[in-house]
Amino acid sequence: MKKLLQMLFQRVVIVGLLILLQIAILVVMVLRFDDYFVYFYAVCIAISLFSVLYIISNKENPAYKIAWIIPIMLVPFFGGLFYLLFGGQHLSQHEYKKMHKISEHSKAALVHPQPVMEKLQALDNTAALQSNYIYRMAYSPPYEHTSTEFLPMGEVKFQRMLEELRKAEHYIFLEYFIIQEGKMWNSILEILEQKVQQGLDVRVMYDDLGCIRTLPDDYARRLEEKGIQCCVFNRFIPVLSLRFNNRNHRKICVIDGHTGFTGGINLADEYINEYPKHGHWKDCAILLRGDAVWSLTVMFLSMWDYIRDVEEDYSQFQPNVYLHNRVESDGFVQPFTDTPLDDEAVGETVYMNLVSRAKRYVYINTPYLILSYEMNKALCTAAKCGIDVRIVTPHVPDKWYVHPVTRAYYAELVESGVKIYEYTPGFIHAKTFVVDDEYGVVGTINLDYRSLYLHFECAAWLYRCSCIADLREDYLKTLEVCEQITVEACRKTPWLVRLGRSILKVFAPLM
Repeated sequence: MKKLLQMLFQRVVIVGLLILLQIAILVVMVLRFDDYFVYFYAVCIAISLFSVLYIISNKENPAYKIAWIIPIMLVPFFGGLFYLLFGGQHLSQHEYKKMHKISEHSKAALVHPQPVMEKLQALDNTAALQSNYIYRMAYSPPYEHTSTEFLPMGEVKFQRMLEELRKAEHYIFLEYFIIQEGKMWNSILEILEQKVQQGLDVRVMYDDLGCIRTLPDDYARRLEEKGIQCCVFNRFIPVLSLRFNNRNHRKICVIDGHTGFTGGINLADEYINEYPKHGHWKDCAILLRGDAVWSLTVMFLSMWDYIRDVEEDYSQFQPNVYLHNRVESDGFVQPFTDTPLDDEAVGETVYMNLVSRAKRYVYINTPYLILSYEMNKALCTAAKCGIDVRIVTPHVPDKWYVHPVTRAYYAELVESGVKIYEYTPGFIHAKTFVVDDEYGVVGTINLDYRSLYLHFECAAWLYRCSCIADLREDYLKTLEVCEQITVEACRKTPWLVRLGRSILKVFAPLM
């Protein structure tokens, strides 16, 4: 009984019930005013019609358009209203203007990388073109004088993060999609509390929807009482709104401006295999030290200032303020962010540039494989040209309704020569690309529509860094415990399962 009551009073349950109540009230109002039903119906049909025309004419991904047009046309009475509530990809106009102002401040803080770009272009024009795209579209410059360390498991990242946090002398910035009380977060929190007592500037930021089932509603206040400054991104309120769509999916840790972490690992115990939530959890991260950490710092501060509605002097947080001996160069490192505030799918284009320009191989880890037509075509074309394209996905799903969609893409890819593997020990949450022993990407960007089009994301693009060899070695080691998906296995899939996957695939952009 006690467990039942605890479950019923969880915030996610209360919010869900309040939203259902609003839907019920809307339905009752429609039925109650049946004398005006004809007029109301005509208005709803008009809304649906204009919604479809708007969807057709806008710049959204064609698959995203189809996923909305079908339900609107099937249920025109509520379809248009539903699209108005949940179909938008952007924040409100007020929030957009506020974020745009902060973004301009961030751009000014990130200096033009002309000397680095000239050196990169002289070394490899293909790499320079990819880097230039990231700089121009994401305003994220490439850097030298940065060391890189690939962290192949959550457990490894956890220990390295604790080590670096203990060394902090000036400030700590943490920005994560999910934080959950347990061994991982409690160990980190203990250090944060100590650092606050020592006078450090400690800030924590998390996504409200990401933590709706893992943290109490007043957790930010609890941290503030400990002296830890805390911000919550996009508060999840029980009101029907398109605000639900845009989440902060980034994972960033910055220490004293010169040491930073990013990757797929949230601050919760399943990421370090403290308990088998979905079998063995495979994830990874990257540790950066040196100049490139500046971009991670600016990402954090821009989001922090947006939420707090302040404008800080970023220069006091630059890497060289507290790191007086410059780090030796280890290739080229380019941390970048992807935002839903523009019409540029930076993350997807970075991935497609890597695939289309590969000469020998492309190795990919992704927890979700929900591809746009363009990305699917790029992968198939690369494989048909003789590029060794391999993709590892989970064998044990974390979302039952998403995994069938991932498998719905297998047949066409495998028939084109792409090698698909499922991670049989459990769930793989890593988001990595490694290409030709020269390029790598480690970050938060999944191969699905939400990551590529709706969320705030981040990653590090790497060129000729020493850690790229570690990415490749870890990938090949992971393949040893994976099951390869064959053409025969795809063809033996029962027709009813294929039908279900096809239906889900149509609505994949909305998942």
